[in-house]
Amino acid sequence: MGEPPQLHRLVETILGHSAARDTLEALRMSPALLNPSGADGRVSRAVAAMALNILLFHDLLARAPTAAAYVADRRADGAGVVFDHGALRTIRFKEGPTGALPPGEAAFTRVLEPLGYALAGVYPLDRLGMTGRAYAQEDFPEDVPQFFLSELHVDRFSAPFQAAAHAVFDSSSDPLDPVSLADLGQLRAKGELEMAAAIRLLSVLASVFGRRHAVPRLADYRTLLGESAEAAWIATEGNAFNHATDRVSDVDALAQAQRALGRPMKPAVEISASGRVRQTAFRADPVERSFLDDSGGEVRMSAPGSFYEFITRDVEAEAGRIDLRFDSSNAQGIFKMTQVQGA
Repeated sequence: MGEPPQLHRLVETILGHSAARDTLEALRMSPALLNPSGADGRVSRAVAAMALNILLFHDLLARAPTAAAYVADRRADGAGVVFDHGALRTIRFKEGPTGALPPGEAAFTRVLEPLGYALAGVYPLDRLGMTGRAYAQEDFPEDVPQFFLSELHVDRFSAPFQAAAHAVFDSSSDPLDPVSLADLGQLRAKGELEMAAAIRLLSVLASVFGRRHAVPRLADYRTLLGESAEAAWIATEGNAFNHATDRVSDVDALAQAQRALGRPMKPAVEISASGRVRQTAFRADPVERSFLDDSGGEVRMSAPGSFYEFITRDVEAEAGRIDLRFDSSNAQGIFKMTQVQGA
């Protein structure tokens, strides 16, 4: 047998054989990303980007049982999943950083740009006090998942909300050490890394997409929740993948089939203004999270976790390829999947 693809080696080294096998077998990927490693053993930025996405996809499945059950079905029937995009939420204060992290999306563009990502679209999410931005991988825009990166603008909310946001997020830590930053710099400059450096870097980058702040006070969480379900979600889940998305041929038929299985599906399909992009999703799985009460003691209670989305992208005739854009109205409809039920 020949040497396994670089992508498999990267993922298996970090996740271990069993987890890597299960995750890789569930995904349908371009053969261009699976070529055996070259003689020099260098990892391209596109392969590193795909590896990071696979690590984040695996993390989401570990936190979202409904998503994991769906992906297990697709793996079992041989259909597989086409990973279209992942989404995360960030905090931006009017001025200054978010704790030790750069402000808002800057904490993540410093990671995405060396991996070959470039801004592909800006989407106002004004009903939510947010701005969404899509980033596409320039080498393989249809094959490497996009990132939908949204910023919550704290200054659009009340003074008590802003105080609670600072109380929660000012404790944020930065996992990128000087070695990781140097690896990112080399990847940006050269477009590739040695295998050992790629493994080292990806192990750190995966930890960027998580909760980097301390356990929140329950009072602060409730203040955030009173004005923004999205801010409350970030308080418990941080910058983890809010959702991952399967690109499917017929989202309407898929939604009907998943409802028939009794899975918690969004009631309607969101349709873009162009009519070419159709989206729906499972509701977020509940998770148990810790909070601090007024005396500093721990309180456990349920909160919305992450979820799984489905998207159908039709061909854009003028461009001759699938429409990779997003839609502000669609996005704001999908964001409702992490609202506290009954709120």
